[in-house]
Amino acid sequence: MTDPATPSAQPASAVLLDLPGGRKVSHRDVAANGARFHIAELGDGPLVLLLHGFPQFWWTWRHQLVALADAGFRAVAMDLRGVGGSDRTPRGYDPANLALDVTGVIRSLGEPDAALVGHDLGGYLAWTAAAMRPKLVRRLAVASMPHPRRWRSAMLRDVKQTRAGSHIWGFQRPWIPERQLTADDGALVAELIQDWSGPRPPEDEALETYRRAMCIPSAAHCAVEPYRWMVRSLARPDGIQFNRRMKRPVRVPTLHLHGSLDPVMRTRSAAGSGEYVEAPYRWRLFDGLGHFPHEEDPVAFSSELINWLKDPEPDR
Repeated sequence: MTDPATPSAQPASAVLLDLPGGRKVSHRDVAANGARFHIAELGDGPLVLLLHGFPQFWWTWRHQLVALADAGFRAVAMDLRGVGGSDRTPRGYDPANLALDVTGVIRSLGEPDAALVGHDLGGYLAWTAAAMRPKLVRRLAVASMPHPRRWRSAMLRDVKQTRAGSHIWGFQRPWIPERQLTADDGALVAELIQDWSGPRPPEDEALETYRRAMCIPSAAHCAVEPYRWMVRSLARPDGIQFNRRMKRPVRVPTLHLHGSLDPVMRTRSAAGSGEYVEAPYRWRLFDGLGHFPHEEDPVAFSSELINWLKDPEPDR
């Protein structure tokens, strides 16, 4: 499986980066669910597994890796299937299989469970993993993504959300999205992140990093494949079955984080996901932040996350 030829192709080593301030992070590969996954690891303690969204890779959690490690956690950020330094397989991009990637990585790390933290697509998969494999998920934190059943309902019934998620409908075209994402050294990646952020978007250096990662051969194709499944399966038996499976409630403490200015996932769409949680559920709206609250205000985001992870009574 290859992308259309592009002069801007980058080697997979483009994602083997250090953290802010020159902090060294441990890079390695782990095997799970029939594939190889790249992880970046820092710190010791209870496992916190971080799942990135589109159009990013593990490095989006660079600030949280440091904050979590300093707070006494084993912080691990993985590249999802097909992205960054992980295997780019020809299939396996439905959410049920991607969630098995996540839980398989937990097992490969030798841990009995993990606190899952997911943003955007990573949040969708975190919701899914918590419902499908509850014994492996200690706590759940999701940013900028409603519960999958809530997402489905909003995309189909809310005209404003359908319009806000127009990029997802655009991904249904064959090959065109891949060409657009890699054209001009990944310029569209930087444009999307800037457009989806609030008044404090990631710095230019970060945007360049995301552009390079998207230009790794086949990465763009793999990055949009989960969204193709999410739309094309809406009326198919596999999609209907998945939607039914997600009726199973989440039974672990859940923190739901959202930026008030998120133009991609409306606050109205995300709010209300607590109806699928039969455990302590905490909703936190960050005023003045967009779709990437963990990057736009990493100090506030990390503080909220760590305080919640350390709270023995998270329902307060």
